[in-house]
Amino acid sequence: MNDKKWTWLIVAVLLALQAAQTVYVVQRESLTFDEGDHMFAGYMMTHAGDFGLNPEHPPLVKLLAALPLLGQSYWLPPEQGRYFKVEAYLDGRDWLARNDGASGRMVLKMRLAAGLLALGLSLMVFCAARAWFGPWAGLAALALVSFDPNVIGHSALVTTDIGVSLFFLASLYAFYRYVQRPTIARLALAGVAAGLLLATKHSGILLAPMLAALIVWEVATAAKGTRVRVAARLTGAFAAIVVLGVLVLWVFYGYRYAARPAGLPMSVHLEEMVKALTPFQASAILGIAHLHLLPESYLIGLVDVKGMAQFYPTFVLGKVYAHGVWWYFPVALLIKTTLGLLALTALAVFAIVTGKLRKGRELAFLLLPAAVYFGVAVWAGMDIGARHMLPVYTLTFVLAGAGCAALAEKSANWKWVRLGLIAAHAVSALTVFPNYIAYANEVWGGPKNVHNLLSDANVDWAQQLYQVKAWQDRHPGEECWFAYFAHPEIDPAIYGISCHHLPTIDTFWMGGAEVTPAVVHGNVLLSAGDLSGCEWPSGTMNPYRSFQAREPDEMIDYGVMVFRGTFQMQQAAALSRAQNAYALLGKGQAAEALALAREAVAIDPEEIISQTARGDTAAVAGQKDEARIAWQAALNAAKQLEPDAQRNYVPDLEAKLAKQ
Repeated sequence: MNDKKWTWLIVAVLLALQAAQTVYVVQRESLTFDEGDHMFAGYMMTHAGDFGLNPEHPPLVKLLAALPLLGQSYWLPPEQGRYFKVEAYLDGRDWLARNDGASGRMVLKMRLAAGLLALGLSLMVFCAARAWFGPWAGLAALALVSFDPNVIGHSALVTTDIGVSLFFLASLYAFYRYVQRPTIARLALAGVAAGLLLATKHSGILLAPMLAALIVWEVATAAKGTRVRVAARLTGAFAAIVVLGVLVLWVFYGYRYAARPAGLPMSVHLEEMVKALTPFQASAILGIAHLHLLPESYLIGLVDVKGMAQFYPTFVLGKVYAHGVWWYFPVALLIKTTLGLLALTALAVFAIVTGKLRKGRELAFLLLPAAVYFGVAVWAGMDIGARHMLPVYTLTFVLAGAGCAALAEKSANWKWVRLGLIAAHAVSALTVFPNYIAYANEVWGGPKNVHNLLSDANVDWAQQLYQVKAWQDRHPGEECWFAYFAHPEIDPAIYGISCHHLPTIDTFWMGGAEVTPAVVHGNVLLSAGDLSGCEWPSGTMNPYRSFQAREPDEMIDYGVMVFRGTFQMQQAAALSRAQNAYALLGKGQAAEALALAREAVAIDPEEIISQTARGDTAAVAGQKDEARIAWQAALNAAKQLEPDAQRNYVPDLEAKLAKQ
């Protein structure tokens, strides 16, 4: 057998191992936070041509996931005209509950369809690394991606991170091939790859500054006398890629500008959403919309993502910040990356610095795009998971593979170092199998400690409900109270879990929580996201912060902590009543809402939301003096928060008081 056949045999084995891990992992995971939203939206796109239910992300991954459902008719929840995120999340929950239940068969089909992108990503990593740095670099890079815990953990979820990583690399590789040998066919392929990228995630627009940086590099390194010609050709190619990419993007929206089919209204309008942007940004978006240069759904999603980043809190190294912090991703990568991959990346840098790895163009196609993406991610402030760094991981696999190959050529000893570090990478990942989402390397205490350092999809993305059900089956008849990161977007009762529901920030904006007693006896189950308080703008607002000082009695898949005993839960008790007061107020039951808000304040007078609820319900009930007293109490408490957290409450409370 020749070397080429051996190479492809190894490729096949590594891809098979990756696929086997992926299938095993996802069939034991319950629905993660965003998947029901994406799955339902994908079905409605193929079933009714409706792109307005989930404009937060472009359609490609959702359409791919919906392919197994083509030609099948399922029960649909009645639309209630709610804000599009609430509508899509809750309709997706009900759609899956009614048509799939706890069996997960439909979910598994859709996940496996989306999982094809993960195999495509690994194959793309191999092909790019082999083309740029040789077959050994390709195999090393493939081994790294095939066993990477962050890749495996997200491989078959119906989300956008794997897909955008694949098409970023595919777009860069296609542009490289055009630069290397310009032809119409290669230019067209680069445009198609760019379109697939744009149709996967809004961060795909970062391809433009990446290509611009590469064009500058190509012009700067071109031979004298050819630079003007090179600049003109590559600038023209850039324009062609943009045009082709946008045309491909339109394909996924059926070449229709309107987000929803005729006669169906959007719950939000672009003109209202852009008010949260700067005047320049708003004018640009509205100008594009007026000319119908991009689909309405795509533009709404672009604005939504930009708006979310401005107010999304961050949890890192045990502390909540009301905003993003520039050092979040550097720290998250140090925690979530295997020591083997970190060492291999350091060796690749060493090989570049010492001149052992000299390929300038190929390194530019790795390092410049990685720098652009990383820089924008640090600046953007959307600090919710290392999964957002998967495009950088993808380029790092290729770089590490290149370093392996370059050093191994210089000495046989480097071959053993390379193999040892690749093995260390794989072994470290396998120690957390099958709970890859909760991976943390050994220096940071591994997966048992990651919930103390990071949150959201770094630990707990709501994937443990099958295991929570198994825990409850082992403790029949025991009382349990459950704060679950994705409730009510995902209902644990669908999986047969009968614990009482504790309030979270999500139960607030989705209709309220079960009324919680001030003292709880028995078992308290807290998912890592709620234990950390990662969605609150201040750690002091987390009703479960007292549990952070306790060691859990049990851990379920590193993401749900079990505490046994008797617990003072005044803040949670007050919060649950305040949330339900707002739910009653929305139904026009002002007197009942005020009574519940008063009850909340009596339990915890310092709770900001409870005092605000008392003020709001009193105002509607005509009790202006009581409203003023409650709002002032809420304002006084809000001013005790960190300055950055105050902006979430102080301006609104001051405005209410000023109107009285």
